[in-house]
Amino acid sequence: MSWISESARKIRDPIADDALLDVVRRPPVDSMPMSDAARSILWRRLDRAGHEAARVFRAGAGWRLEGAAVFAHEGAACRLDYDIACDAGWQTVSCRVTGWTGVARIDIDVRADGARRWRVNGAECPAVAGAIDIDLNWSPSTNLLPIRRLGLAVGTEGPVTAAWLRFPGFALEPLAQTYRRLAPGVYRYESGGGRFTADLDVDDAGLVTRYPGFCEAETGAP
Repeated sequence: MSWISESARKIRDPIADDALLDVVRRPPVDSMPMSDAARSILWRRLDRAGHEAARVFRAGAGWRLEGAAVFAHEGAACRLDYDIACDAGWQTVSCRVTGWTGVARIDIDVRADGARRWRVNGAECPAVAGAIDIDLNWSPSTNLLPIRRLGLAVGTEGPVTAAWLRFPGFALEPLAQTYRRLAPGVYRYESGGGRFTADLDVDDAGLVTRYPGFCEAETGAP
């Protein structure tokens, strides 16, 4: 997820950047593999009224990520359900988003073929050709996808170009991102060429448990 707004963009701290470089320069450290067990989570929004629940589990030879978000937007109630299918290597195959924003019905069907050509409700979307991961910009759930796919060791990083589904217009756009694994349960996420950064806490399945200024897992939730 990248919920980018002018108020959310961060000014880079040179001291923090130097500290990060010290981490990145260290030799990669192997870490325990992430859990493949089914997992569910409940998040509380920090930037507005809202909650979201999600679960990730094996489905045949691949993976599924399902969830439902309920939140307020510009005085209206919103509910967005999503169902994402990935192959065995965590590459997005499809994503269905249904629900409503205020009184407007939402039904978005996103599909990617083996050549990484993307379609939205049957119409080809060449702007995101080659992208591997779907990114729902209202949800912390989809940070899981590149985290699991990249399989980074501590002290290493990986670039991502995501197919970014933006709320509330639901346009699919490319978004350049970088994930850097700072510790076994901490990733630094950057997008927009470093204009947005956030250090994400994750559990042993790769689900975000704390996204500063955006959401955090409810205490006691599974």
